[in-house]
Amino acid sequence: MEDGAEHAERPDDDEITTVLTGVGPRLRALRQERGTTLAQLSETTGISLSTLSRLESGGRKPTLELLLPLAKAYGVQLDELVGAPATGDPRIHFRPFTRDGMTFVPLTRHLGGLHAYKQILPGGRGSTGPLEQRVHEGYEWLYVLAGRLRLLLGEHDLVLTAGEVAEFDTRTPHAWASAGPEPVEFLSLFGQQGERMHVRARPSSDGR
Repeated sequence: MEDGAEHAERPDDDEITTVLTGVGPRLRALRQERGTTLAQLSETTGISLSTLSRLESGGRKPTLELLLPLAKAYGVQLDELVGAPATGDPRIHFRPFTRDGMTFVPLTRHLGGLHAYKQILPGGRGSTGPLEQRVHEGYEWLYVLAGRLRLLLGEHDLVLTAGEVAEFDTRTPHAWASAGPEPVEFLSLFGQQGERMHVRARPSSDGR
C-alpha cells in the first residue's frame, strides 16, 4: 500500500518528458526575445557555445548545473525557465533585470504568448538626435506611467506623456528613450499577434 501511494504521488513520466522536451525551445525563444547571441550568453554564464546550442536543439539534457546560471542570466525563476507544471499559486515573483541601461520588471509568468513588462529608462538619454531603430516580428503596446517617452516609429518622432498609449507593428523600425532629464516609466505589452488597442500619441514639439 505504501509503495503504491508513493508511486501515485510521483509526477507522471509523460509529463516529465514533455517538460524536458520543451526546455530547448523555451531557452531559444527567451534568448531571441532578449536579443542575446549564443556567444554573449556563453560569456555571461560560462557555459560553452556547443553546450548551449545542444541545449536549445534538444541534443543535451537540461540539468540544474546548466539551468541555474541560465535562469540567473535571464533574471527568471527556474520553474519559469523549464515550464514546470503550475503549483496553483497565481502570484508572480518579480525578478527585475537590466539590459542596455534599461530596467525590466516582468509582469507575466510564462515565456510563451503575451509578454508584459514594466520598464524604467534613465533620464537624459536619447532626448534628441538619432536612435538605433530595430525591426522584428510581433506587435507592441506602450502605456506611459510617469515621465516623457520619446518614440521613434519609422519616420515619426513622437513624445508620449503619462496616460498616453501607443501601439505598432514591430516590423516597422522603432526605438525609444527618455524625452527629458527625468526617468520615464511605462508598461510594455508584446505579442506575436493580438487585438489592437487605442492609440494616443502626438508629435514632439519640434514638429517631426
